[in-house]
Amino acid sequence: MSQSTRILSGIQPSGTIHIGNYFGMIKKMIESQDDGELFAFIASYHALTSVKDKEFLQKNTFEAAVNFLSLGMDPEKSTFWVQSDVPEVLELYWILSNHTPMGLLERGHSYKDKAARGIATNHGLFSYPVLMAADILLYDSNIVPVGKDQIQHVEMTRDIANTFNNNYGEILTMPELKVDENVQSVPGTDGAKMSKSYGNTIDMFGPKKTIKKQVMKIITDSKELEDVKEYENCNVYKLCELFMNNDELIELQQRYATPGEGYGHFKLTLLDRINDHFAPYAQKREYYLNNPDEVKDILAHGAKKARKVAQSKIKIIRDAVGL
Repeated sequence: MSQSTRILSGIQPSGTIHIGNYFGMIKKMIESQDDGELFAFIASYHALTSVKDKEFLQKNTFEAAVNFLSLGMDPEKSTFWVQSDVPEVLELYWILSNHTPMGLLERGHSYKDKAARGIATNHGLFSYPVLMAADILLYDSNIVPVGKDQIQHVEMTRDIANTFNNNYGEILTMPELKVDENVQSVPGTDGAKMSKSYGNTIDMFGPKKTIKKQVMKIITDSKELEDVKEYENCNVYKLCELFMNNDELIELQQRYATPGEGYGHFKLTLLDRINDHFAPYAQKREYYLNNPDEVKDILAHGAKKARKVAQSKIKIIRDAVGL
């Protein structure tokens, strides 16, 4: 991938992040800074579909910025900003709405799933894919890395861009979606996929006591100290795989095969690894939490860079449609 490739990622301002978020998405996003030109934004407008509390949204937006900066988001190498600091995206959202058939949105899996689960529906939720299309198309994004649940939204973006270009010429860049088939499904404390909605998460940052409590409640079988234990389907071992190299895993397998240790011992080994792995990030996080003005300056700098691109693009689009 060349340096001129523009990669776009949106980050939900969802507060506490857990190790499933990190290994599932964040780590790969940070690494993508070396694959091309990363444009990454905190999706504050998108968050309004579910958040109706001003303080909660502001706090979560700030914490999302702190978390990503702590984990290696480089504001010099990448463009990192808050979505609502570049209002041009809303103008493009309206323009694209006029090239989006109702049937396309009515087929949206995400909207239908939320409605089926009894979530109160509104126009924002219904037209969410159009705003996502505006996010992508405003910045001439080439690559959009997504999870499987977001594939349809990028396909909708391509459909909308295609309709627009058929009307006005090749103005919008056709994005390619990138699905990582090897995205690690990180098991939660109960063995199901780690997710806040399942209440089975292990936090990356937070009080050591809380993280220890979460690790110690990982579900295992009921083998006794003197029993030989199987590592293959053990939730503790699966989580250790995220933090250990091959030699360390072989050593751990031998411990499972040797009577005398219980799952509590293996959980403490995992806890040490989690704490060691995230310690440098936690240190950086403390720094940013204690220097909020620096975080705001970084986001303002990112918004300025993003807005320069957005204003240039929206000028072309306005001119094309006759505004």
